[in-house]
Amino acid sequence: MAGCFPSSILFCCDHNSVRSPIAEGLMKKMYGQRAYVQSAGVRSDRDIDGFSIAVSAEDGVELDRHRVRSFDEMIEWGDDLAGFDLIVALSPASQRQALELTRFAHIDVEYWPIMDPSGLGETREAKLQAYRQTRDQIKERLLARFGPPTER
Repeated sequence: MAGCFPSSILFCCDHNSVRSPIAEGLMKKMYGQRAYVQSAGVRSDRDIDGFSIAVSAEDGVELDRHRVRSFDEMIEWGDDLAGFDLIVALSPASQRQALELTRFAHIDVEYWPIMDPSGLGETREAKLQAYRQTRDQIKERLLARFGPPTER
């Protein structure tokens, strides 16, 4: 599947407030309509993280309207996880959840070990630097997995 471009991708992490929304936003910006892209978390007990919004905006990605949601809420709202070609887990807990939820479906689940920047850094600038590092890790993985961005 490494060379193949999936038609639908779900990014997931622990809370759907930092890593997976950044990945969803970057994927949509870089590859446009080539794939249906969503994100979810194991839990949805936090709002979208302000530092995630800030570092994404630096790349022209708008996240301030992102609605945090969990796997359970996706299912409740009628999103069928079996409808995704690829699930990219950005945390160990989300990888376990994705594998559990897809054990009877033929869906590729990839694990990308992306740093969780929440709680890192003492100052605002140090926190932003940690979030930029996470954003850049995600961008590098997207480019390695899906190739150069789609021309607009």
